[in-house]
Amino acid sequence: MDSPLASSLDAAAVLPGESFSRVALTPEAQELLLRLRPIHGELMFHQSGGCCDGSSPMCYPKGEFLTGEADVLLGVFDLQGEELEFWMSREQFEYWKHTHLTVDVVSGRGSGFSVEAPEGKRFLIRSRLFG
Repeated sequence: MDSPLASSLDAAAVLPGESFSRVALTPEAQELLLRLRPIHGELMFHQSGGCCDGSSPMCYPKGEFLTGEADVLLGVFDLQGEELEFWMSREQFEYWKHTHLTVDVVSGRGSGFSVEAPEGKRFLIRSRLFG
């Protein structure tokens, strides 16, 4: 997929005491999200720690997945003027708290619950240790 967006987009830091981004979107992820937004409205991500597609971030219409005390807001993207939140289960965050996450897109079908599934694409996480 050739993307007109030139660079990754970092989320704003939101965790208390932190001034660095924990999560980014590749240009390809941004492009797919911009195509999905007119179809589904405002969007959000949630990364669980469960089995099956638990290692893939799930993209939902904003508010469709209810977050609570068991979740951590890792960052908020400004995607062409609209906010897009990235949440992770608190349990999963304990494993990944030393990593920077990048949301990317690959061809293939992910979970039927994530809004990109009908597009023949799926979001995935690429990670690197902070250092």
